[in-house]
Amino acid sequence: MTGQQKILIFVGMTERGHISEHTRCGCSKLTNYDWLKDIPRAWQYSDIIEVRFKNTRKNFYRNVNDIRFKSGDVVAVEASPGHDIGVVSLAGELVLQQLLKYGIERESEDLKKVYRKAKPADIEKWKESIEQEHYTMIRSRQIAGDLKLDMKIGDVEYQGDCTKAIFYYIADERVDFRELIKVLADAFRVRIEMRQIGARQEAGRIGGIGSCGRELCCASWMTRFVSVTTNVARYQEVSLNPQKLAGQCGKLKCCLNYELNSYLDAQKDFPERNTVLETTDGPMYHQKTDIFRNLYWYGFERDNASSMIPVPVERVREIIRLNREGKKVKALLEEEYGKTHKLEFQNDVVTGDLTRFDNKKPRGKRKKKQKKRNPGRS
Repeated sequence: MTGQQKILIFVGMTERGHISEHTRCGCSKLTNYDWLKDIPRAWQYSDIIEVRFKNTRKNFYRNVNDIRFKSGDVVAVEASPGHDIGVVSLAGELVLQQLLKYGIERESEDLKKVYRKAKPADIEKWKESIEQEHYTMIRSRQIAGDLKLDMKIGDVEYQGDCTKAIFYYIADERVDFRELIKVLADAFRVRIEMRQIGARQEAGRIGGIGSCGRELCCASWMTRFVSVTTNVARYQEVSLNPQKLAGQCGKLKCCLNYELNSYLDAQKDFPERNTVLETTDGPMYHQKTDIFRNLYWYGFERDNASSMIPVPVERVREIIRLNREGKKVKALLEEEYGKTHKLEFQNDVVTGDLTRFDNKKPRGKRKKKQKKRNPGRS
């Protein structure tokens, strides 16, 4: 595959410089589905459009020249300095909803301008800048290594007019990159901007497939990152295995937060797990919890989960109440609880008759039935 073909695939463009229908349909990072696209534009007109750039970078721009834009148009927008080239990701009434989502005022003076639809000359220069990004990233990593800087340059993005380059880097501590900026400016002859990102932002920019088989959430739709702690896994009774809990960024998976509220609501009325149940046979210790079946599992040994007894939460509350009164129960499960919490799974291989298909009907009866169905045949 040639470099020119890679560029066309990256920006989703055809050889004539137009955005392909594949890209218009939203096959890009952090895309928004325009569910008002069939409504006439006159009704949902907005002077602000949303423009996306490389990977997950997006911004809002004011349409001061009153040009009709639609999703997929390549546009030239205001930058500092010069201009940048991007693709319109959203236009119309939904842009105003996006402004509310991100807390941006519609009349804000920070919104930059849209100059025009990109000309062929703009697109050609844009392609040239994209071609330089990979080499620039590799070379900048070598320069940072020569200067012995404790940092990793994860991505490089050139501005559309090729006058500025943004270097995205990761560093655990504060880095003095003043000397690095001088060397990079001399090597690439562009204005340098260093932008620090976290491990989650880097995963979103690079992209990939998660353990669930889907595209990474941070690359497809997530725009805000919420901290994830090991307590989230404990509330959901998930095994604390770092290899399974960590995502491609090396941090805890963001999806651990998705169902947390459901688990917290389900166990609001559950008793404390560290409470020991006193029985006539000895103390019983909590081993694990089945939240949505309202079951606690108890065993006689604190650190041994080989033999456990499932106990309904209601019964656990009752035993705790009796223990506080100084009474010990003979058994964790009474007869009424044992009946209502039996295993519902049945194995058809065991319960079914394996020889039920072996009993064949006599041939004489089959011939008589065939004659009744076809009386004209001899």
